[in-house]
Amino acid sequence: MNKEIDIRHVLPAVQVPTLVLHGSEDTIVPIEVARYVASRIPAARLVELPGIGHLALGSGGVGDVIGEEIERFVTEVWESGGWEESEPDRALATVLFTDIVGSTARAADLGDRRWRDLLEEHHALIRRQLVRFRGRELDTAGDGFFASFDGPARAVRCACAITEGMRDLGLEVRAGLHTGECELLDGKVGGIAVHIGARVAKEAGPGEVLVSSTVKDLVAGSGLEFLERGAAELKGVPGEWRLYAVASG
Repeated sequence: MNKEIDIRHVLPAVQVPTLVLHGSEDTIVPIEVARYVASRIPAARLVELPGIGHLALGSGGVGDVIGEEIERFVTEVWESGGWEESEPDRALATVLFTDIVGSTARAADLGDRRWRDLLEEHHALIRRQLVRFRGRELDTAGDGFFASFDGPARAVRCACAITEGMRDLGLEVRAGLHTGECELLDGKVGGIAVHIGARVAKEAGPGEVLVSSTVKDLVAGSGLEFLERGAAELKGVPGEWRLYAVASG
């Protein structure tokens, strides 16, 4: 399971002093992995520990060596004035996109007034769930919602509550989520992570909550269960993306 976890997309969002330690004798995780991690986290420091393998807390004074490196790093950060949080223009966020399946045909069947009343109930339900799960509404377009969360597990559970609640209204909603580094501008979020989230939502089926592999990996241990939906090419986004449907929340 550990080997399948992939959170490369969130590394640039780490905004605190970071020390990356790696044993030179590690035969399980190559040193290139540590170098990559250090290169993706802003101003991270990589220290290669000579003669230390993968199980770095064994005997032979290994723990002392690691402790000395951590103490040296923390001392230098402290003596340089510590770490002062600056106003970020980028932040890690989980984005949620929803829209009604077959909305055009349903609107034609109901007529303008009844459709408008149903849309108001739809909007009210989503907004109640956003408040419940501490999400932030960012935009609406017709029957679609765009929201952000600072916790991926809450975002997934919110999406599940929305899709389940819509059945009582006789509606089917698809939802898609992705977690990544987002650009912050005037209270809005943007960037490639937002585009990925929108594309994931387009791949979702009726009543389905679909997430990127990044979301799935970040919520490991939360009790959420997923079904693999395979790899997909997301329009306008490089490479293939593994997608997962929420099986239970």
